[in-house]
Amino acid sequence: MTVTTHSPEPGVAVVTVAAPPVNALAADGWFALAEAVTNAGRDPGTHVVVLRAEGRGFNAGVDIKEIQRDPGHAALIGANEGCAAAFSAVYDCAVPVIAAVQGFCLGGGVGLVGNADVVVASEGAEFGLPEVDRGALGAATHLARLVPQHLMRALYYTAETISAKQLHHHGSVYAVVPREELDATALALARRIAAKDTRVIRAAKQAINGIDVQPVHRSYRFEQGFTFQLNLAGVSGAARQQFLDGGGKP
Repeated sequence: MTVTTHSPEPGVAVVTVAAPPVNALAADGWFALAEAVTNAGRDPGTHVVVLRAEGRGFNAGVDIKEIQRDPGHAALIGANEGCAAAFSAVYDCAVPVIAAVQGFCLGGGVGLVGNADVVVASEGAEFGLPEVDRGALGAATHLARLVPQHLMRALYYTAETISAKQLHHHGSVYAVVPREELDATALALARRIAAKDTRVIRAAKQAINGIDVQPVHRSYRFEQGFTFQLNLAGVSGAARQQFLDGGGKP
């Protein structure tokens, strides 16, 4: 697993995640992603961050195998704290974060995208929270930033996905483009933001976060409390094993 940062042009930092085969991240991967996004935003030369991933999908959530291998709860705690750190890093980044999404965006991927400032996606991209099928809870906080309340509940309870085209209809995805145009589209948008006075844009990011009606940090950690409860009850472990026995792929 690697998280890399490069600057293809002045003012733009591109953070790329590569965790084959499906970009499901172990705890250290979430923390590495949090650090990369935070550091990019702290760099005075960065005016905007593009968050992207290699491979056929943007993110498949946490590495369930890591959690299932642990006889205790250290891996679960690490995954929960890592996800919270990564989601917060995107939300709290000092500059706008553009998420460029291809293929599947599941679980923790929705947490990242829901906290991003702008989302662009490839045709055929799908977003969803399979949490209830894995015996866990979380990221309803972030799905609620992408769709209306009742649709969020239906998607959450059924673990069904929603397409990039549908999210574009709801206004939460800025643009839907062919896969081969995704990076260029994200970069073109980043370029327009980077051309603005970064002092104003950084202030705007703080101001917009300050008027947000959703306390994203607190509400997500509240959700995670129920995940711990389900684990202690033995529900989650059985659900995870069933998923892994079935192939464990998106």
